Amino acid sequence: MARSTFVCQRCGFESGKWHGRCPSCDAWDGLVEEAAGTSRERRAAPRSEPVPYPSVAASDVTRTSTGLLEFDRVLGGGLVAGSVVLVGGEPGVGKSTLILQAASAVAEAGLRVLCVSGEESPAQLRLRGERLDVRSHDLLVLAETDVDAVIESARRCEPGLLLVDSIQAMRCAELASVPGSVGQVRESASRLVGLAKARGVPVVLVGHVTKDGALAGPRVLEHLVDTVVQFEGDRHHAQRILRAWKNRFGPSDEIGVFTMGDRGLVGIANPSEVFLAERAASTPGSAVLPAIEGSRPILVEVQALVGEPAHGSPRRTALGVDAGRLALILAVLERRVGVALADRDVFVNVAGGLEILEPAADLAVPLAAASSRMGRPLPGALALIGEIGLGGEVRGVSRVEARLAEASRMGFDAALVPVAAAGLTAPGVRVVAVRHLSDALAAAGLA
Repeated sequence: MARSTFVCQRCGFESGKWHGRCPSCDAWDGLVEEAAGTSRERRAAPRSEPVPYPSVAASDVTRTSTGLLEFDRVLGGGLVAGSVVLVGGEPGVGKSTLILQAASAVAEAGLRVLCVSGEESPAQLRLRGERLDVRSHDLLVLAETDVDAVIESARRCEPGLLLVDSIQAMRCAELASVPGSVGQVRESASRLVGLAKARGVPVVLVGHVTKDGALAGPRVLEHLVDTVVQFEGDRHHAQRILRAWKNRFGPSDEIGVFTMGDRGLVGIANPSEVFLAERAASTPGSAVLPAIEGSRPILVEVQALVGEPAHGSPRRTALGVDAGRLALILAVLERRVGVALADRDVFVNVAGGLEILEPAADLAVPLAAASSRMGRPLPGALALIGEIGLGGEVRGVSRVEARLAEASRMGFDAALVPVAAAGLTAPGVRVVAVRHLSDALAAAGLA
């Protein structure tokens, strides 16, 4: 009789019996019965000896450009030889378009690229490629789901880049479970990582996400790969954001901004201009924050709307900012400054779909809320920088000089900053240092 195990599809926990709730991650109804695969013979691993750290040879990191500057920025300068990149995102956001454009650009540069499709036929890829103007003969297409067949093809054609769409569609013949299960995803990814390290070829894996937005499959998948990037955006809007969550060869908080058009994805070199393009500066409740995303400052609009509740208790809704942080800031604004908000609905949104979690965004939120509450707009060319403490004090934040420089470049003529940054200047910008939230309201004309 074949032996079977029960595997949690969320965390990979294995058990000899079924559980309604996973003992490891507490997920309900997540354990699925899988037939245990045939155990393979253990190979004798070559022995290695420890060496002193100074004796370890340093090696230069070789990178390959993807042909998309924003993609290269997120990766830290391009694809590293032997690295494995996992690209996640919701269905329809543009993951396949992104990697096909990158594959075409790399092939046009003279490198052979093997694009493995486990979900689409070559004819479907051709249709997308015609829209993206893909023409290179160095781009090879393989419709395959058997991971061993993929590895064998890669060994034969020796590509300079291997793309797999998607890792959830791959399967190992030794395992009896269905493709997409924890065991199949873990084993398939492990073998592809082994290929990348042994051959020095960069590998890009496309991954599905769950309804909660997390990458589907075992958590170990994110630990196996070198880089994890998330492709975000609303399918009904043109803007897309590529965000790094993990990167062993570059910054782990960098973002790339794209716009989706008829000819595919186009990188946006000046995100500040895009995010502020439709701003109505004369509308109460609009404030501008110079945020830091990765290595560059970006000006974004923080919007607030304060109104009477339709019924029941007042609501607090936050999109793009932390809901707990919003509640704290509104309490400080009412208690320390006297702006009455306890009996009002407050809605706060970061325009453009960005999510800003850094403390430097604090000052923009209460000023936008106070502007909406009083019905008086803030000065249109005013940038707001600072963290708010529980006492109402405006605290210092990092990289104020870079934020001021971006505000100056975008034509802003005034900025409110913490007292800690009082000595900083920027061309054409009148820098006003404020010590307390009440001082900021007065400087913005909302006292």
